Amino acid sequence: MSPSRSREGLGEGSAANTAAAASGQPLPRPLPQAGGESRTDWTRPEIAALFDLPFDELMFRAQTVHRAHHAIGEVQLCTLLSIKTGGCPEDCGYCSQSASSDSGLKAEKLMDVDAVLADAAQAKAAGSQRFCMGAAWRNPKPRDMPKVVAMVEGVRAMGLETCMTLGMLDADQAKQLADAGLDYYNHNIDTSPENYGNVITTRTFGDRLETLANVRDAGISVCCGGIVGMGETRSDRVGFVHALATLPRHPESVPVNALVPVKGTPLGDMLAGTPMAQIDDIEFVRTVAVARITMPLSMVRLSAGRESMSEATQALCFMAGANSIFTGDKLLTTGNAGDSADATLLAKLGMKPMVGAEPMREAKTCC
Repeated sequence: MSPSRSREGLGEGSAANTAAAASGQPLPRPLPQAGGESRTDWTRPEIAALFDLPFDELMFRAQTVHRAHHAIGEVQLCTLLSIKTGGCPEDCGYCSQSASSDSGLKAEKLMDVDAVLADAAQAKAAGSQRFCMGAAWRNPKPRDMPKVVAMVEGVRAMGLETCMTLGMLDADQAKQLADAGLDYYNHNIDTSPENYGNVITTRTFGDRLETLANVRDAGISVCCGGIVGMGETRSDRVGFVHALATLPRHPESVPVNALVPVKGTPLGDMLAGTPMAQIDDIEFVRTVAVARITMPLSMVRLSAGRESMSEATQALCFMAGANSIFTGDKLLTTGNAGDSADATLLAKLGMKPMVGAEPMREAKTCC
């Protein structure tokens, strides 16, 4: 594709922008060029205008941005392990691990370090580049930090990228994880600030942002996204992307989940059916595409809900700029597509796993 062709339809004179101007809608700014800086000053009207674009125009824009900043036809493979399951005191309406849910899930103790490392070795053998460890906590307790640190150090020693999601972190806990060499910390904002109180009441949206700031200040890369299909409106999806795209720095990884309704959880009981029951496939793909356009340098990860997505929907998500997936048969407590299904799909699409992990930070050798 020539440089002139790659910009066609992206400037102020494009048909989509002419129509937007005629209707009084705000114009999305021209897309970042290859090697250009990403923006953190997106406005909600701009993001809403992207969502409203004709589908083919939106996909073209998203693919153009993706090609400017990422390898074509490569997908990062990640594995997620629940290192401490159930008994969480938070009341997240989507989560079977919440103590307030009636999912029947029993609380378990924190896994032993050796067991976690054995799972990490299996994940590496299966082709994963990143190993993510999740604990159903409001926040880690001091007594658990030595084990958690040992897990990070052990997984890193295997040559895998490390990621953890342990709930809220204070500055000292973030520093301990940084000193151990943790590469990524996941802490999702879940939804828009306006819809947040409909999903969880035991911590605020501001609490989420505080943890993200502590992670950044410690020098750990951020993994932050959310869930769609929880009965939210498109305006909420606009607000969700806006909250991510206007952070002081974009998350290095942006997981986009489709709700997996679990019986016994508030949202699962309210939205019984498939993960896509409250959001159709095209709207889900639009969300992925807008995330790619507004956060061009981030890895956009297809996360929960893939088990119920068709191959065609997943293929559209890759065209829209998704370039990372969780592999394996299970994501924490819910089902996943599975390694064999993923291998089959990638082969059909002529795509391949990303070779090697992204460069990792050096672990600090002193305190």
